[in-house]
Amino acid sequence: MEFHGLLSYTFFLLFPFAIAGEAVSVNEHHTYVGFRPTKLFVFGDSYADTGNNPKSLASSWKTPYGVTFPGKPAGRYSDGRVLTDYLARFMGIKSPLPYKFRNYGPGKLRGGLNFAYGGTGVFDTGNLQPNMTTQIGFLQGLIKDKVYTKRDLESSLALVTVSGNDYGTYTSAGGSDQGLPSFISQVVNQMAKDLKLIHDTGVRRVLVTTLQPVGCLPRETVLSSYQQCNESRNSAATFHNQLLHQAVTTLNNNTKDSSFLILDIFSAFNTVLNTKRDTTGNSKFDTPLKPCCVATRSGANCGSLDENGKELYTVCNEPGSMFFWDTVHPTQAGWRAVYLTLRSSLNRIYN
Repeated sequence: MEFHGLLSYTFFLLFPFAIAGEAVSVNEHHTYVGFRPTKLFVFGDSYADTGNNPKSLASSWKTPYGVTFPGKPAGRYSDGRVLTDYLARFMGIKSPLPYKFRNYGPGKLRGGLNFAYGGTGVFDTGNLQPNMTTQIGFLQGLIKDKVYTKRDLESSLALVTVSGNDYGTYTSAGGSDQGLPSFISQVVNQMAKDLKLIHDTGVRRVLVTTLQPVGCLPRETVLSSYQQCNESRNSAATFHNQLLHQAVTTLNNNTKDSSFLILDIFSAFNTVLNTKRDTTGNSKFDTPLKPCCVATRSGANCGSLDENGKELYTVCNEPGSMFFWDTVHPTQAGWRAVYLTLRSSLNRIYN
């Protein structure tokens, strides 16, 4: 089975709710109020994975992924940097090492670890990679082995991404439209349990993303020649996000401080896609709903080759001018624009 880190959103049809070459290091300026995280622990899927998926199976290790950064495939589902890299940049630390490279030496673990695997969900999604609870178990094991101390965890931030793979699995398994609202509740309830599990390890603050506007992903907008989003699917994502907000409010009510924060990817994507510019005004996405890397044959994906090794995809001339890289993942320029939109809200981490 080949992993492409791609998300399946057919289920939304059943539920009709009314920067190229950029350096990672950066000098961000913050007013710290008692908490300055020096470690980042990452859990989730392809929106945050920086190299955990198997090289022999994942499209993220195939050309043309990584063409912008680092110049070759490196395990990221983009032409370059992803959300994890920009959050680490905001914190003023290096992007945390993927978990599978943890034995490279203890010095490599000082900035945290990335436990995210493309294609995974809070439940098992059939791609044989660790789900959210298992990923958290990896951190628990390292704590048990005294790789990370209580003090380490108290100076840590966690990022949790859930981008919809559970719902694609639900549909593939024959889940009904009648049962979907209940399943969405199950997903968010499990997310809440996982968020608490992360906090219970001693991690000081937990940041969780909303579900992106899935109706705007190129695999959906291709039906309109990349001209318009599917608003019924976006409304379904809104339902997921409403439940998530409720769950996070409950979690915060049960802790002494606001330990859980929502990173509103849904609104940030919409802001960038609707304005067609990032917040600096320097990058204009002329066709924001169209991907840079496009398959040339039915059943193929970005990175696919035929039996003779011929490319079954085309790549745009300037990835930096496109918001989407493939059918579901942003380009580095896209993630940068999203990050710049979210940057002011990230200051809540330090409160």
